[in-house]
Formats: sequence, C-alpha cells, structure tokens
Amino acid sequence: MRTGISGSRSFDFRAATPAARARTQCNAFAGRHGFTLIEMMVTVAVIAIMAAIAMPNYIENFTRAKIVEATSNLSDMRVRLEQYFADNRTYPTTCAAYAAGTPPAGTIYLPATAKYFAVTCTLTATTYTITATGNSSQGMASFTYTIDQANNRRTTSLPSGWSGAGSSSTCWVIRRNGSC
Repeated sequence: MRTGISGSRSFDFRAATPAARARTQCNAFAGRHGFTLIEMMVTVAVIAIMAAIAMPNYIENFTRAKIVEATSNLSDMRVRLEQYFADNRTYPTTCAAYAAGTPPAGTIYLPATAKYFAVTCTLTATTYTITATGNSSQGMASFTYTIDQANNRRTTSLPSGWSGAGSSSTCWVIRRNGSC
C-alpha cells in the first residue's frame, strides 16, 4: 500500500504480481511446522517395503561372493596338483597347512587364505579329491564343494532353501536356484 501526498491510502498494484501472491500463500502456512503422523507413517512404510525387497538380494549376493573363495581355492589346488603330477608322474602323498618356503617332498600346501572355507584333500598316487567345506562361524555352514583328478566339480551339500547339491551334481552351485 502506498500513501499519497495527502496521507490517504491508495491501492498497491504491485500486490497483484505473482511473487506477491506467492508470499501471501506462504503466509497461510506460516503456522504449520513439521510433518503429520500420517506422513511419517507412510514414509516409514515405504522404507520398510524397500528394505524387505533389498535385504534378501543383498544377503544372497554376499553369500555368493564368499563362495568365490571356495571355487578359486579348489581350482588353484587342482592346478598345483596337476603340475606336481606332470613333474613327478605321481600325486603328492600329503596335504599340509600352508607354510613359507618350499614344501617337503611328497607334500603340497593347502591354500594360505581360507576364511570362509576349510580346504582338505584326499590323495593317492593316481587320484585326488579336494574338498572345500564352509565355516559355520562365517555363515557358510552346509556349503561343501569338491573337485577330483578328472576335473569333476561337485556340490555335495548346500543349506536348506538352496537346490542342486548331491551325487548327481556336476558343477559348483553358486545360486539359490541351483545354477552354476
């Protein structure tokens, strides 16, 4: 509002501008602060639904990442055993825990890094079976994978809810649905 020369009030045309109208509308909400309980409950419900969808996928991906340790250690052991056989025309007689330096004659070291799976081996002069068994303290209980001298890869056990393990298995199962 403007005041004229005589002190009377005149109409302010600037109040009709969009900015002035927006200021007037903002003033209507000036007493309102924060969110309503319904708005908060809807937000919490949406977050809970998203978490319920994402968590199982996250957990399965984390488990599959741990399985990589078993499959890579089994493959590494197979390569080292075949190299030993190529050099000596027989497989070693003993698998021993990793130690620095060259292994003693007739011995092959197990993988040095085994956090999620314990690796063991059964050896004869012409055959071997290497087994990776999941550590229950690391959340990998019931996972067991094997490989032999003919490169037969088997999943001998899996936790409940997973499929593909057993004597008919011909691969290392890495997914809950039994795929390799």
